[in-house]
Amino acid sequence: MERVGSEPSVPPATREDATLVSRSRPIPDVSFRAFLAARDPPRLQWASHEGLELAGAGVAARLTASGSDRFESVRSAAEGLFADADCTNSDAPRPRLVGGFAFLDDHEPDPPWTGFPAAEFVLPEVQLTRTDDGTWLTVNRYEPGADPDDVASDLDRAVEAVADLPKMRPAGSQPGVTEVRRPTPKEDWTAQVADAVERIEAGDLQKVVLACALEVDLAGEVDLPDVLERLRRTYPNCYRFLFQPTEEAGFLGAPPERLVKRTGRRMETEALAGSVGRGGTPEADADLAADLVESEKIQHEQRLVVDAICEQLAPLGEVSEGEQTVRKLANIQHLRTPITADLDRETHVLDIVGSLHPTPAVGGLPPDVAAETIRDVETFERGWYAAPIGWFDADGDGEFLVGIRSGLAGGRSATLFAGNGIVADSDPQEEWDEVQLKYRPLLDELE
Repeated sequence: MERVGSEPSVPPATREDATLVSRSRPIPDVSFRAFLAARDPPRLQWASHEGLELAGAGVAARLTASGSDRFESVRSAAEGLFADADCTNSDAPRPRLVGGFAFLDDHEPDPPWTGFPAAEFVLPEVQLTRTDDGTWLTVNRYEPGADPDDVASDLDRAVEAVADLPKMRPAGSQPGVTEVRRPTPKEDWTAQVADAVERIEAGDLQKVVLACALEVDLAGEVDLPDVLERLRRTYPNCYRFLFQPTEEAGFLGAPPERLVKRTGRRMETEALAGSVGRGGTPEADADLAADLVESEKIQHEQRLVVDAICEQLAPLGEVSEGEQTVRKLANIQHLRTPITADLDRETHVLDIVGSLHPTPAVGGLPPDVAAETIRDVETFERGWYAAPIGWFDADGDGEFLVGIRSGLAGGRSATLFAGNGIVADSDPQEEWDEVQLKYRPLLDELE
């Protein structure tokens, strides 16, 4: 096991005494939900609506870090992990580190975020990879004297273990909700919005995203892979993720928003800011979308986000802003502006993640003042909420989503998170109503 940070609790493996050996094999398609259900934590899943899906269980290597240099710390440790790796010569199932970051760099893994440090990435012992070209099973070992023949034998056994898993598996039923509590009551939220607007009017702040938590008691045990499968069916055009380090709880969600995708010298991101609900008829839906596009408040919020992202990316290469559209999801609509960059030098995806996080869509502007406001105003611990969740490989390619529309769930309880951007003319009632909409993706799959 490899750990990084200022004071690792376990002596780190070095390039001299540990080697990564990875072996993969194409297999018939299998239910990722069934694979996860057959495995104990730690386990993870990460899926893009554009095709790539990963699932993993066990830990071949773990990288953790904290502090303001956590992005660089993880990248540096990963370079040692991937150095001189002995891997199957195939692009699709290449070893990928999967994990994420906390919203704040000084986050501590205290309850309810036990097992979630300020940064953690896992190389699974057993990894499933699905692309448009097929499905692969991979076994990874990172240890002194890792033997390729032993890893190949482990792969044989892993293939046998998944051979009888079904291609499809029912997602099961919702556990049911017995009670809901709001740690931030509506009157407190109104006061928080008023506080933020006062700071904006004073000229120190342009925008801040304020979030709330919703504590949920469940009638039965929650099955996290089941919840993911139901989210896949309801929100096919969203990302999906699960990071479950312990039996106690996992962090999961179906975010609509990409933080960054890096493929060689090509980088893609987007600004997703401003939202309204869906209409009950096509005409009502179109009217709501028109209101979204024509709203001066929402267009101002969107422009703040677009300009900030373009400014953050400008040192990396030529940045292009695409055409603004309305992104329609099952229960909500957003303004979306795609942004791309042609990188003018080799730039690891974690460098870009560190440059962009937190975007104004989940933090605010200016970033330091917004972060201070969040610390002062919010009454709960964000943990990994609204932070980067994703994967990267030895080449520095990777993709990260923004961990919104998300929650922490385990046993018979869950905590859901949602937030909204506050600008000078924000109305507390409208903002409160919009936040309630953003709980629905996960809450609907629990009720």
